Amino acid sequence: MTPKTVLLTVPLVLIAAVGCKKTEDPPIASSYQAGVPGGAGAAATAMPTAPAAPVAAPAPTAPTPVPPVPADPTISAAVTPLLTQLATTQTVAGSKPVGTALVGNVAPGTPLETSIMLQPNKCYSVVAVGMPPIAELNVQLLLVTVLPGMAPVLAIDQDAGASAVLGKKPNCYKWAVGLPASAKVSVQSAAGAGVAAAQIYEK
Repeated sequence: MTPKTVLLTVPLVLIAAVGCKKTEDPPIASSYQAGVPGGAGAAATAMPTAPAAPVAAPAPTAPTPVPPVPADPTISAAVTPLLTQLATTQTVAGSKPVGTALVGNVAPGTPLETSIMLQPNKCYSVVAVGMPPIAELNVQLLLVTVLPGMAPVLAIDQDAGASAVLGKKPNCYKWAVGLPASAKVSVQSAAGAGVAAAQIYEK
């Protein structure tokens, strides 16, 4: 190779080198950005939100029982002799009234009630009458317990109509347990609403 040929080759090599450098691909920029969630190529995702708490429906409330309405004193005086007459013919001989007569207005679902302490080896009867338009009157003797809503029925009348006798002669309800017990008498109207009266007897 002659010196002239070398002089011509060197510039060509330099030009080729510069041209190759300019055609190189530009560097790939990083997708990472400081302070941006999901940087360094990670896909940004929305933070899950907690589900809204369900709104509880108000608890249903039990209907409040309506207390019986006391009867007018004049009506009470008129009903008491009917109780006495019924007791004379329907209770065991020697039975004595316990307390005063229970008189008030009753309707289906609104009983007339009173408390009684049952004594060991005593015998009990309850006479009750209902004034028109009462067509069916029922009497129950229930044991009072410490459990709410638990009041076992000890005895119930077997009569039909507007008068009822629980413990009708020749039988009466005898409390055979050796200890006193709290009970209640419930006078209920199964048909019609009006004045009812009841009297407890003990022997």
